[in-house]
Amino acid sequence: MKFVIRVVVNAVALGIATFLLGGIRLTGSDKLLHLVIVAVILGLVNAIVRPVVKVLTFPLIILTLGLLILVINAFMLLLTSWISTQIALGFHVDGFLTAVFGGIIVMVATWVLELVLPDGR
Repeated sequence: MKFVIRVVVNAVALGIATFLLGGIRLTGSDKLLHLVIVAVILGLVNAIVRPVVKVLTFPLIILTLGLLILVINAFMLLLTSWISTQIALGFHVDGFLTAVFGGIIVMVATWVLELVLPDGR
């Protein structure tokens, strides 16, 4: 159940980012299904790749007082965009700056939605 809630939260956060930023696009006939699949991909990227990147860049994260986390979030969104493009889901992020703003929006939206929704703790 927790996995389903996390996927829904990620899908809503990605939907908000798609709505607010013109550089993040979701095309196709069944946008809701594609958004859920992209949310699953983002969840997998955040669960598998992000911890490795954070461990490898830990000294730089400390040096930048945590601001490098924004860059890591942007790269995770770009990686999700690349994977989605490879499997023809129609999710595309235009560039790095758009990914940074998209990462911030997804991070804030996820935080707010996790405050509102119960997670079983």
